[in-house]
Amino acid sequence: MSSTAITDSYAAYLMLERSLSANTREAYVRDVARFLEYVADESLSLSELTLDHFHRFMVLLSELGIGERSICRAVSSLRSFFHFLVLDGRLDTDPTELLRTPSFGRHLPRVLSVEEVDALIAAIDLSKPEGRRDRAMIEMLYSCGLRVSELCELRLSCVFKAEGYVRVVGKGSKERLVPLSDRAAHELDLWALERQEIDPKPGEEDYVFISAARRRHLSRITVFHNLRQYAALAGIQGDISPHTLRHTFATHLLEGGANLRVIQQLLGHETIATTDIYMHLANPFLREQVLKYFPRNRRDHSADPS
Repeated sequence: MSSTAITDSYAAYLMLERSLSANTREAYVRDVARFLEYVADESLSLSELTLDHFHRFMVLLSELGIGERSICRAVSSLRSFFHFLVLDGRLDTDPTELLRTPSFGRHLPRVLSVEEVDALIAAIDLSKPEGRRDRAMIEMLYSCGLRVSELCELRLSCVFKAEGYVRVVGKGSKERLVPLSDRAAHELDLWALERQEIDPKPGEEDYVFISAARRRHLSRITVFHNLRQYAALAGIQGDISPHTLRHTFATHLLEGGANLRVIQQLLGHETIATTDIYMHLANPFLREQVLKYFPRNRRDHSADPS
């Protein structure tokens, strides 16, 4: 039976047997569909899944910037789904029986230094087809503080270079305006020249970042994979993800003296408590040096740095 047929049966079970609300049912089915895609990508079958496979999936979600609440809900979704498969006679045992909701302690996110950001961008080979695109992509993640999903969904019609900002659609389809640095605008201009040579598939014409080979906008996994490669080439230690650049953007702003409320608006955070974590990171820097501007904007980037 196809994964679509299985999720349809599961959706019916949630409605008829569990009496869950429409929003909850949609969220559970979406979580399960995402997991089934992961299983297919790993060439696994449902009958051979172990607890380790679920743990790896949770790590992947975290690395892709999926929020803690969403990951906890995914655990509930998968428990419910595999319980359904056993009840329906599709599986003999439930591999999620020992799966527990992950515990997220308060931790300080990884932050790159200005020198590490420079090394990361310098590691990109501009002679390769994806070089200009990835350079613009990483610059946008860092100097605009975008979520990886916001980067992948960014449209040409939402980039206002003359006015110096981009319109971003964030979580819950909420829009916000983010200033576009001169450096980011410069990299976008260079990428635009190469992007003109690509013929996007129908419906993909308005996306900023597209793949020349697939002629479609980039996936989050592609962004994550490419960033990891450049970090390795740059000799940057530790786990690096698109969210690392978002954290770095916020922390460098705070080091430069930006108001926490301003950072909150730039990041699209709902509450100031979400942004408060950057205070713990930046305080040592504030004691050691005079307030500075965001480093990407206090240098002269009028010329092509390549």
